[in-house]
Amino acid sequence: MPDKPTHSKILILDFGSQYTQVIARRIRECQVYSEIIRFDTPAAEVAALKPNGLILSGGPASVYDKGAPQIDSEIFSLGVPVLGICYGLMLMAHHLGGRVVFTGRREYGAGVLHVEKGSELLGGLGAQIDVWNSHGDEVTALPKGFRVAGTTEGCNHAAVEDPQRKLYGLQFHPEVAHTPRGKEILQNFLFHICHCAMDWTMGSFIEEACARVRKQVGNQKVVLGLSGGVDSLDASDRFLALLKGVTDPETKRKLIGNEFIEVFQHATEELLEEDQRDDEYKLPTANPSGRTAAGHSGYKFLAQGTLYPDVIESVSIQGNPAQVIKSHHNVGGLPEKMHFELVEPMRQLFKDEVRQAGLQLGLPKEIVYRQPFPGPGLAVRILGEVTPERLLILREADTIVQSEMEAADWYYKVWQSFAVLLPVQSVGVMGDQRTYENTVVLRIVESQDGMTADWVRLPYELLARISNRISNEVKGVNRVCYDISSKPPSTIEWE
Repeated sequence: MPDKPTHSKILILDFGSQYTQVIARRIRECQVYSEIIRFDTPAAEVAALKPNGLILSGGPASVYDKGAPQIDSEIFSLGVPVLGICYGLMLMAHHLGGRVVFTGRREYGAGVLHVEKGSELLGGLGAQIDVWNSHGDEVTALPKGFRVAGTTEGCNHAAVEDPQRKLYGLQFHPEVAHTPRGKEILQNFLFHICHCAMDWTMGSFIEEACARVRKQVGNQKVVLGLSGGVDSLDASDRFLALLKGVTDPETKRKLIGNEFIEVFQHATEELLEEDQRDDEYKLPTANPSGRTAAGHSGYKFLAQGTLYPDVIESVSIQGNPAQVIKSHHNVGGLPEKMHFELVEPMRQLFKDEVRQAGLQLGLPKEIVYRQPFPGPGLAVRILGEVTPERLLILREADTIVQSEMEAADWYYKVWQSFAVLLPVQSVGVMGDQRTYENTVVLRIVESQDGMTADWVRLPYELLARISNRISNEVKGVNRVCYDISSKPPSTIEWE
């Protein structure tokens, strides 16, 4: 962000919770800027960022475990309001003189919070609300200055607060949909306690992102890859040669990520040669090094459309203790040493937020609402070895899926719809003859941001039409299945 942001800001210290990104989204929905930072960021650095408030996320650890992520306890003395959620609450109690233990009573799933009168954080919510629990440890003794703000059947300290020091804690998760009035709790924290203004809009993000890119790039040149037409650089032979005989999904992604950079470096060399020829034509003073009297210094930057879910699933966010799910070609799949500096203006945005930006910029619907496509391409939708023959089968099947979804007016109603080719053959019958051909799986899901997803209950007539067309029109396929797995436990892509 710019050196002197003009908007309110909430910092989220991430302790590895699967819900951390959901907290960030909920806050942004309130038109307040949120940013996830390392759990162990020193208090002085936190203060320098001038946040209106801090949120300590949940996490899978126990505060008393060896190696459990800890916090700079000086953060509680900055005078900035702090909200601890689940592990964040326990960490607050642990550092400020309270007591955290495993009581043997686990609370997972739905519960009812009984609200104490006079609570600042829970004000205006009534005597009781439905909440979502997910914890095994419990705060059994509060630090000095704290009071109980809410209890559940299994927890006497489900909500606590110290209004004088502006410290607040919740044992449940207000950010998830299963806590129906959780957004109101977060709004109480944002507006009544942190005094944030609703001043972060997509328009303001666009202005700040542009300023950030200008500051990073200056007057130098940037290489940006776009999916184009017949004049696009075709590197399919290079990728196929690398992937020959490779079946491990993570190996595929790593190889594609490295070759991805190699292709751009090769393209950059061609651009430099083209620039040099143009400069020599225009400026006789050009020298063999490629640097001309005009001051040309090459292509230092590579621009990418990296999004927040890519980062979250590929690497532990800025070193946080999160589980790596898979490498994305433009995040975890990048080589350690490369000649480019990355320009990623949308790295902190979710997909739906990017679409808001696209609409704000006036882009057409066909671009803004185009379904996500995996960076590594169809290679991660072909389980097993990637070959030209298998790519042809998948492309033909996928074309049918897309065309039928569009014809039935379902394409823009779902998050993603595509075909997956399995390394599985089965017996079938076509024209009274026995066949032993490939299996294609249909994957059609609905989601808001790609972090969680559910399979779509498509009309049977549409599923039947897609299945019949693939079986009849795609040579080498005699069986079509429908994936009815949600994320979690599955991922959207199969590899």
